[in-house]
Amino acid sequence: MKKFIASLLVAASACLAVLSPAQASTDGIAWDKFPVEKLTDTTALQRGAKLFVNYCLNCHSAAFMRYNRLRDIGLTEEQIKTNLMFATDKVGDTMAVAIDPRQAKDWLGAAPPDLTVIARSRAGANGTGADYLYTYLRTYYRDETKATGWNNLAFPLVAMPHVLWELQGERRAVFEEVADPHDAAKKTHVFKNFEQIKPGQLSAQDYDSAVGDLVAYLQWMGEPAQGYRTKLGVWVLLFLGLFTVIAWRLNAAFWKDVK
Repeated sequence: MKKFIASLLVAASACLAVLSPAQASTDGIAWDKFPVEKLTDTTALQRGAKLFVNYCLNCHSAAFMRYNRLRDIGLTEEQIKTNLMFATDKVGDTMAVAIDPRQAKDWLGAAPPDLTVIARSRAGANGTGADYLYTYLRTYYRDETKATGWNNLAFPLVAMPHVLWELQGERRAVFEEVADPHDAAKKTHVFKNFEQIKPGQLSAQDYDSAVGDLVAYLQWMGEPAQGYRTKLGVWVLLFLGLFTVIAWRLNAAFWKDVK
């Protein structure tokens, strides 16, 4: 029995070593932390919804999200219809993609993925899915060797072009050639910094804030009830704590005369 338990502990230790963030983070760049305070900022969520509809919904659908759920972030039905609905006339419809999926496959090689739960599906050892998206949308750079003219540090050889380039402008990635630590005869390229070659409509700080708004909306869209769930969880824990105290005192009262 002791040998069996010991073998289980060894196996568990091996699994933890494989899944540890320190080891996984060696693949690709480190992810920047998404500003989580935007998740509770309804104004930021509204700005993110506007960016999503104008820049993402042209190619990517949100097939499990209905327009009328945007009322949960403070928008009226009239505001939704006037400012955010371009592919349908019914506020109860889902956020269908504007492009034909078959045409998208012919033009891009593959149909763009649905984004309803994209923030939840991209979590990894480097951080949350929101951290990944926040990093990904801020690390595009010009690369003339690619068919789209763009590349990305977080997703090398990405097929999607930089749809927010007018806001961020155009940048070139500067790489430094260094010796491979495992083989001195080989050279490897290490990212050094970005070089701005064409300004965008937004400053670097404003662009980062806009990306934060967009990612906040994508995170919220994956689970619109997450704010309510968190608040409810706090009340449940408070109730359980109070009930535990009451149960403890009742137990003491019932057994005080029993020896």
